[in-house]
Amino acid sequence: MLGNPKSHFAKHSSDELLKPREAALELRISFPTIKQWIYKRKIRSIRTAGGHHRIPQSEIDRLLFRTRAKTAPERDLVIRRLSGRNQLVGRVQSVRVSGLMAEVVISIGEQQITSIITARSAREMNLKAGQTAAALIKSTEVMILRV
Repeated sequence: MLGNPKSHFAKHSSDELLKPREAALELRISFPTIKQWIYKRKIRSIRTAGGHHRIPQSEIDRLLFRTRAKTAPERDLVIRRLSGRNQLVGRVQSVRVSGLMAEVVISIGEQQITSIITARSAREMNLKAGQTAAALIKSTEVMILRV
């Protein structure tokens, strides 16, 4: 808010203060959008002595809570939900990590789908053979071959 920064800061002195760009990244919105939210008072900000806006972490958490996620791990789960409908659920047959990339093979019925993802993603998901996983196919072009 544009009011007395000291009174607002006193309430949030334990909060980390984020620059608008950092806050926009956490909220997954654009920088112009966060600026508009500040000016329209949709998000509370604190002005520095130099007149720059800083946003308390509690404000980010308040807005992220609207995604029905109270904690950071819950927020990550909510963010990972996808709108894609072409999800084929199967069992991980193999995970082969080589350098920065990983090859993941998923068996779906009698078919296999192979995906190349980053090694970091494979580690973060803790992918291992035998686990249930889904292959998400998102494309504007899908080729069909009559067999």
